[in-house]
Amino acid sequence: MIERRLRQFRRPHCGSVRIDETYVKIRGKWRYLYRAIDKHGNPVDFLLTAKRDLDAAKRFFRKMLKDDPLLSPNRIGTDGANTFPSTIKTSVDDGLLHPDPVHYVTKHLQQGIESDHFRVKNNMPKIGGFHSFNTARRTIAGFEAMLWLRKGLGFSGGWTIDDQNDLLARLFGLQKVNKA
Repeated sequence: MIERRLRQFRRPHCGSVRIDETYVKIRGKWRYLYRAIDKHGNPVDFLLTAKRDLDAAKRFFRKMLKDDPLLSPNRIGTDGANTFPSTIKTSVDDGLLHPDPVHYVTKHLQQGIESDHFRVKNNMPKIGGFHSFNTARRTIAGFEAMLWLRKGLGFSGGWTIDDQNDLLARLFGLQKVNKA
């Protein structure tokens, strides 16, 4: 719920995104969390899937690009997963991406998103993971939303805790109690 409401306040990402997937344990099985950040380290989008296949990658790209098709990235960095080249081609054919996006596969540019996974996974249950896929999806959405808030929703400049509280109060119609 908080992720859906905060989504409208995010700044459009720059022309370059880095995409990666990480593992999350749910009911003793490993599931896949696709994540994207821009070149400045600001989160762009995420998707939790049961499988790591072509359909999951396509779903992630559709989710990531449906909000702002005019602001689709023209440079996409990924790891060596073999699903991404065909997913990028399909997204171009569907009109979600620029006609000639640059797809690069480099390890050193992926380090930003690899280290960004820590910010989300650090909060997850340590023993046994989540008990249901739905709980994991909702919890991770909350973690990502709080990460968007902490990083200022992609805007640079002073973003204090008081500013974050003001935004949350406006989103949910809450009263601020401790006004200084």
